[in-house]
Amino acid sequence: MKITWYGHAAFKIELKDASILIDPFLTGNPSFPKDQTVEEVAKGVTYVILTHGHDDHIGNTIEICKSTGALLSANAEICGWAAGKGVEKVSPMNSGGKVDVGPFTVALTVAHHSSSTSSDGGRTYLGNPHGVVITAPGEKVFYHMGDTDIFSDMALINEFYGPKIGVVPIGDRFTMGGKLAAAACKRFFDFDTIIPCHYGSFPIIDQTPDLFISELGDLGSRVKVAVPGVAFEA
Repeated sequence: MKITWYGHAAFKIELKDASILIDPFLTGNPSFPKDQTVEEVAKGVTYVILTHGHDDHIGNTIEICKSTGALLSANAEICGWAAGKGVEKVSPMNSGGKVDVGPFTVALTVAHHSSSTSSDGGRTYLGNPHGVVITAPGEKVFYHMGDTDIFSDMALINEFYGPKIGVVPIGDRFTMGGKLAAAACKRFFDFDTIIPCHYGSFPIIDQTPDLFISELGDLGSRVKVAVPGVAFEA
């Protein structure tokens, strides 16, 4: 599995026969690499998955889906909203559901956050927020927590899906901060690779993963501090 972080919560996951963008907030993302373009990132993308409807997660979803023909997988409200904006291929889901799209399965899990967009000039409700679990043959199970607080039912996510790659929001204010995020990883999961996100983009959230890594203690060695725009294997 090849993973690329584009800053904030935006990731590309490359699998056999699938190129997936998760929360592709690229335009307007202060952490998005200045030497790359939306068109370069979108090239060859076959799937877009959204954790929730905030503008810093929907990002370039509409234009990418329209230009590539990628299948959008998200909650029912987001898929209906996107279809109304001309996205032709949608796969609506909701909490606890799993969909087999061929090269992988995607499941939505609970996340504690909110979900709406202001891109329509008002405030449009876009369903509940979620985490995303991706399972592909021959690959470690990948879990993007989305934007969330810590919650005890994370233990059930670990029990039923057994994720080994965890994308964890650590920036505080809108999500877990470093201390809570580290507690979530230590208490509820057994990740081989821990990838912090949702930090270092906007000034009002934490700028580094230092507290998170420190709070992890011995598990800090499992953290992959990704460089925006630079792919790595996991």
